[in-house]
Amino acid sequence: MDYSEILKNARECSGPYCKACPVCNGMACRTQVPGPGGKGTAATMLRNYQKWQEVCINMDTICENTPIDTTFTMFGRTFAAPIFAAPVGAMKLHYGDKYDDLTYNDILVSSCAQAGIAAFTGDGTNPAVMEGALHAIAASGGAGIPTVKPWNMETVFAKLDAVRQADPMAVAMDIDAAGLPFLKGLTPPAGSKTVEELRQIIDYAKKPFIIKGIMTVRGAQKALEAGASAIVVSNHGGRVQDQCPSTAEVLPAIADAVGGKLTILVDGGLRNGTDIFKALALGADGVLIGRPFVTMVYGGGAQGPGVLVKKLQAELADTIDIARAQAAKKRAEDRLASKSKEIDVDRAKLALQRALTRLKTTGTL
Repeated sequence: MDYSEILKNARECSGPYCKACPVCNGMACRTQVPGPGGKGTAATMLRNYQKWQEVCINMDTICENTPIDTTFTMFGRTFAAPIFAAPVGAMKLHYGDKYDDLTYNDILVSSCAQAGIAAFTGDGTNPAVMEGALHAIAASGGAGIPTVKPWNMETVFAKLDAVRQADPMAVAMDIDAAGLPFLKGLTPPAGSKTVEELRQIIDYAKKPFIIKGIMTVRGAQKALEAGASAIVVSNHGGRVQDQCPSTAEVLPAIADAVGGKLTILVDGGLRNGTDIFKALALGADGVLIGRPFVTMVYGGGAQGPGVLVKKLQAELADTIDIARAQAAKKRAEDRLASKSKEIDVDRAKLALQRALTRLKTTGTL
C-alpha cells in the first residue's frame, strides 16, 4: 500500500471523530473531545500546525552535492531519522473501535522498530496498557520509550519497577498530562510534580529519563535541575491548555537556554519532513509525531508506520541545506576563537552545537 491508499483505508475505519484528512491540520476535528481535537476553542492545537507553516526556509542550492544521511543517535542508539512516534492512548474512545490500546501499541512499536525509528507508548488507568506496551518494547529489543503518566508517587514507582524489567532504551513522563480533564479525580490520582519529586522519580528509574510537556525556559531549567536526560517541548497537542503558545514559538528560547545540556525533542503540528527540518533549525534534536501515526496504523496496519517514516525521511533529506549548516558552524567557531568580550560565549557554543547536529544529520561530519 502507498500513502494515499492508507489514508483512504483510514477514513473508512477511524470512527466518527478523526477524518483521516490529507493534511492533519485540526480543522475538521478541532473541538472533538472525545476524539483527536483540542481543548476549548482548539486554538492551541490549530496554532501548533499553523506556526510551523509560518516558518520560512531560505533556499541555497550552491553547495557541495553530497549524499544526505538522516540518521540520528540518542542514548547510544542510532535511528534512521530524528523522528519518534508520539504516545497516544484511549484509542477506542478517540479514534474508533478498530484497535484498543494494547493492539495499537503492539503494532506501532514493532513496525516503528522495523522502520528504523522508535515509538513512545502511552499509559492508562488499566495496568494492562503499560504491561502490553512493555511487552512490545521488550520484543523489539528495547526500541521503544514507555511514557508514564504523573500518577501519585507510589503508582509511578510501581510502574517503573515494571519498566526496568522490560529494559527499554529510556523512559518518559508526560508531566503535562496532569492537566488532562479526564485524568483528574481518577484512581490512581494524577497530578503535577515538584522538582524534588521528579528527581526522586528519575533516580529511581535508573534509565535515561525524558520529561514531556515543557513549554517555558523555566520549565526546561527545572527539568534539567531534576536530572532529566531529555525534554519534549510539547503542549500535549493542545489538549491540556487552551490559548497556549505553539511549540514552534517557544522552541528557540528553550533551545538557547538548555541546548547542549540535554536532548531537546519537540512535537505539536509537525506533519512533513520540511516541518521536521524547521524544528531542527530552531534548536530541536528530534521530533515526535502523533496523530499521523494513528492514521497510518488504522489505515495500513503494520505497514502503515513504515510508509510514513519513508515519506518523512525523503522530505527531510530533500530540504536539508548543507551549506547553511557549514556556514553556521564557521561563524560560531570564529566567534569563539575571537575571545572578544562582546561575544556571548554560551550562545556561541549553543550555535556551534546546533550546527554540528545539522551537519551530522546530513552525513557531512
